[in-house]
Amino acid sequence: MRKFLKNLIPAIPVGVVLGTVMFSHSCANTTTPPSGGPKDTIPPVIVKLYPYPGTKNVPVHKTQLEFTFDEYVVVKDQQSIFLSPPMEKPPKYKMKGKTLVIYFENDLDSNKTYTLDITNAVADNNEGNMFPGYNLAFSTGTDVDSMYITGVVQDCNTLMPIKGATVMLYKDQADSAIFLQRPVAAGRTDDWGYFCLRNIQDTVYRLFAIMDINYDNKYDATSEQVAFFDSLVRPVNRVRDSVPELYKYLMTDTLACKARKTEYTLNLFKETPSTQMIDNYERVGERTAYITFMAPYAQIDSIWIKGVPHEKLITQFNIKQDSLEIWVNDPAPQPDTLYLNVDYMKTDTLGNLSPFVEEIKLVKPKELMARKSSRKDIKKEDTTAVFTVDSKAENIEQNGFVVEFKYPLVVSAFDSVTFRYLNPRQQETKGKFTVTQDSLNLRKYVIRPTEKFLPGYEYFLNIPGRKFKDINGFYNDSLEVKVTLPNDETLSLLSINMSNVKNKYIVDLLDEKRSKTLRSYIIDTDQTLLFPYLKAGKYSIRLTEDVNRNGIVDTGNLLERKQPEKVLFYKLEDGTDLIDIPEKTELSQSIDVGEMFK
Repeated sequence: MRKFLKNLIPAIPVGVVLGTVMFSHSCANTTTPPSGGPKDTIPPVIVKLYPYPGTKNVPVHKTQLEFTFDEYVVVKDQQSIFLSPPMEKPPKYKMKGKTLVIYFENDLDSNKTYTLDITNAVADNNEGNMFPGYNLAFSTGTDVDSMYITGVVQDCNTLMPIKGATVMLYKDQADSAIFLQRPVAAGRTDDWGYFCLRNIQDTVYRLFAIMDINYDNKYDATSEQVAFFDSLVRPVNRVRDSVPELYKYLMTDTLACKARKTEYTLNLFKETPSTQMIDNYERVGERTAYITFMAPYAQIDSIWIKGVPHEKLITQFNIKQDSLEIWVNDPAPQPDTLYLNVDYMKTDTLGNLSPFVEEIKLVKPKELMARKSSRKDIKKEDTTAVFTVDSKAENIEQNGFVVEFKYPLVVSAFDSVTFRYLNPRQQETKGKFTVTQDSLNLRKYVIRPTEKFLPGYEYFLNIPGRKFKDINGFYNDSLEVKVTLPNDETLSLLSINMSNVKNKYIVDLLDEKRSKTLRSYIIDTDQTLLFPYLKAGKYSIRLTEDVNRNGIVDTGNLLERKQPEKVLFYKLEDGTDLIDIPEKTELSQSIDVGEMFK
């Protein structure tokens, strides 16, 4: 009997005893704790199935699949009851005692192999222990497809695994298939971003993955992320009961989950919209407004405001050219409504870019419409040219003093700014500096001292009052900032020798979880990058190949078959991508960038 059942259930690597055990080796312990004893931590166990795995000629009308467990269970997530290939309407379920019954609103197709996956769907009724999962394969025809493919879906920027992505196979090789059709086979990724599409035909497919927000098994470019494999794929592996990649593991079993072999890697990205039009606009002040475009790199021929001379307008695009800031360089009161006209290339009904003039009403914010009734209503920005100075001690050597005004300046006097420093003996010296206006933000200026910063020294930047005047006619208040390099003896230094640099790259230092970028460099030549004042911990180095050399990380485009810009993480000799930096350490690493990206 055991041998017979083992042949019927290839996904289960151990013998199955009906009424006792029926699921993967990772959850074979079915001992039930005595009442009143330790907390039950054992997941539910399948003790009976209908139909048996591999059953052929399953009826297509009013089909029901039954999973009987050794204890009472509940369905935690109905969306995790996943049928491949997907139908227009998702599977339904009902509970009959300890049996989970899956049924379908529509008839199944004839002569087709189906797989039903209940991973992440079921938990026991008492303690909520999650059932690791099971994948039931059956056929409505005379044959059961027996091939499979494996892979991983990861974020294109962090390369971290993506849980819950829908991986899809299409026989139709048209680019539009993923938008219009449901796949011929599909599955979901687990906590490790891993997928296994099993019991599929031996044929050629196109491979995709999406974050299917609306669960319709189709790609919606406006709201969903997508990934695609560059070439056609064809399965080469056959389903067997000895294949570890087909097992269902507890996601806490790190060694087993990481040991699974993967054939394909898919990088998930959010596409840049291709339809060009004005998406949003707002007047945010007396003399300032902005407009945003749906797609990047908006092509504007001209822009004007009725009643405002052209020379009085100041405009500034962001780096992606999908957001435009607008200022009226006139301190006189402005009308309650400004009529902005934009002559730009807009996507027409045929999907082509055509010249179009759009008029936008920019209404003054309500808080400005109301007359200031008392002095308590007056804010600092109503009388002063507001600005900030970013001077973080840990990166002042790299970034300098970053001065940013809220509004564009019409008068600036950086020659009135002074920079001085005190040595450890409290001897004062006047320092020299350079001033550079940011190329992407006309309100931002970078002040860099010509002297090298030294530990133990105190540095002072003084911006005197009434030397800078903005478009509102307001002058600045005075400000002095003080910076002292960190002197914590436990801090460490990481230096990275970048060699064989043949392109432009963005180099980021990230924290252990890759959730925060701590420092960044943009390089296009061989050089040594310094990352000082690091606390003890684990860090990673990310390199992004800036193919179009625009200084930002560009995403991909599905219809153009364009992948997002390539991201790699520096790996140590042992294969790990985390650099463990102890206290009080000067650590040096070398990266052959050309070899890394070859």
